Amino acid sequence: MSDIKIDPADVPFPKSPVMPALIEGNATINFRCHRNIACWNACCSNIDISLTPYDILRLKKRLGISSGEFLLKYTVPYEFEKGGIAGVKLKPVENGSACQFMVAEGCSVYEDRPTACRYYPVALLSMRKQNEYTDTHGYALVKEPHCLGHNEQRPITIEDYRKEQGLIEYDDHGRGWRQLILKKKSSGPTVGKPTQRSLQLFFMACYDLDRFREFVTSTSFNELYDLPQDLQQQIRTDDIALMDFGFRLMRQVMFNEMSIDIKPDAMEKRLARKQEREKMLDEIAAKVGPIEGTQVDPDDKYRIPD
Repeated sequence: MSDIKIDPADVPFPKSPVMPALIEGNATINFRCHRNIACWNACCSNIDISLTPYDILRLKKRLGISSGEFLLKYTVPYEFEKGGIAGVKLKPVENGSACQFMVAEGCSVYEDRPTACRYYPVALLSMRKQNEYTDTHGYALVKEPHCLGHNEQRPITIEDYRKEQGLIEYDDHGRGWRQLILKKKSSGPTVGKPTQRSLQLFFMACYDLDRFREFVTSTSFNELYDLPQDLQQQIRTDDIALMDFGFRLMRQVMFNEMSIDIKPDAMEKRLARKQEREKMLDEIAAKVGPIEGTQVDPDDKYRIPD
């Protein structure tokens, strides 16, 4: 298995005893979780839950807040690799390890609970063989000492468990994001180190959808990209269409997979505007001169008075 790359972003329980031995979807597990089990809420009392973009979309809608508000109150960012693209995890309660959505009765957002919570105690493993362009996936079973659900006599196949937990929809909407992360990891240094701007764009496009919508509906964005009218309407009104467009944009920005048309002469016009602005600033600076007592920024040689 040395030529297989397993994406840790797709292992919902990174600190759990998951071995990278794959089992198929038709494999049968024995598991049941219910309110009367002795370990009820134990898994929610010590969380380490990564969120997909679709998880955030569902939860921010459930709570009736913006994506920015949700990120600030309920999440913490982390790096998949040093200096690389970021992921987002649920933030536990203050000074504790429990999920903020846990109540005595169970999960207060159960109908919109994250992918990782739905999969437990199964781990989804996404992989790509080196020098191949197709992704594959498998599953692994998680057995933690606190969980008594494995002692319940209820055999069920993984595929039936996925259907029962509503994971078909969640996996469909999470696939584009998983492929982005897996492609970045499997490509390694061949795609180069992401710029700070591309890392910020990745975070916004994947996790902060409301701010991303403002970005892609702005005049400057539409002066550069040639979007069909129906697509423009979709990304204004449909969060899922907007999310999927974000994945397309990031594949174009990060891997040069061109699927979004750029308007003819758009780059030349932008460059011309930039050059004209720099010329104007130089002319103003020549007239005004440096202002005494101010610190000179090497990237902005002159301070322009208000």
